[in-house]
Amino acid sequence: MSGISACLAWRERHPRQGDTASTRLPPPWALLALIPAYFFAAWLLPLLAGAGVEGMMHRLREGAPDAHSRLVLWANVLELIAQHPWTGWGWGELSFAHYSTLYQGPRFTEILDNAHNLPLHLAVELGIPAALIICGGFGWLVLAARPWRETDPARLMAWGLLGVIVLHSLLEYPLWYGPFQLVFGLCLGFLWPSPPSKAAPAPEGRTAFAPSLAAALALIAIVAYAAWDYTRTSQLYLAREDRLPVWRDDTLAKVQDSWLFANQVKFAELALTTVDRANAAEVHALAQRLLHFSPEPRVIVKLIDSATLLGRDKEAIAQATRFRIAFPRDYARWLDHESMDDPSE
Repeated sequence: MSGISACLAWRERHPRQGDTASTRLPPPWALLALIPAYFFAAWLLPLLAGAGVEGMMHRLREGAPDAHSRLVLWANVLELIAQHPWTGWGWGELSFAHYSTLYQGPRFTEILDNAHNLPLHLAVELGIPAALIICGGFGWLVLAARPWRETDPARLMAWGLLGVIVLHSLLEYPLWYGPFQLVFGLCLGFLWPSPPSKAAPAPEGRTAFAPSLAAALALIAIVAYAAWDYTRTSQLYLAREDRLPVWRDDTLAKVQDSWLFANQVKFAELALTTVDRANAAEVHALAQRLLHFSPEPRVIVKLIDSATLLGRDKEAIAQATRFRIAFPRDYARWLDHESMDDPSE
């Protein structure tokens, strides 16, 4: 991005014939100087932060552990894409697909709920055609907008922010976080071409204000409901003494009707339920459902235990095999009869 900005600054100082010269960007050398300044900061700031902070230089020098590298992760995702290339595994199903697949080669050891690469993530969950349409459509919009011809600094900044987020999306998943979504949406809105204005008499009174007011009130109501629903649901994941008084007792029963966080409520319900012969069928059905939400050890253990009590030995053995391969440390803890049931952990 520093290099692109330097090119734009150089172009300002060398206008084409017929263009009006206008210098509003810093000199190219100042923009290129940001690159060594970044590496200097990446070396200095971890030293100032103290021990326990892993610096960028260390990661570049040592690399990620073998089972945590992007190459292993992407190799696993490509294998999953090959299994369902046309329609994908379904939106939000990557973590289940990763857990349930026994790979031929190395396995990414964490719960994998994002491909850490936007085109690959779209392909594994929606299929290759959908990924090509979405990414190709966005690319076509960018090419049609011709950002390389922009001269307005505000629009150049918006394009720069979009470029950073898109570049980041090739290695991580910024568009799954609210702050990045807000920036991305604001930049698109700022850069989106507005329709040509038409001369028309201005509306009188409160008529013109009504749609905006209605939309604002609806948005406020939605955000308020989401905040309220999140607040009460999150009480399940706090120690009793840390919960708000109104939800301190019988918390699970009071939040069962949550709409936005129904899976989180069911997850806590499963973790708090002790499986026995009387409830084995109910726990088994719930664990199977939650395996698609978060295939982690405390869910897998309940699935194995309930399947065993129901006499489904083949299923229990198959899940235990996947458990051992996906989470070897937790599998060893389970064999030692250590508890994994506290949802506040």
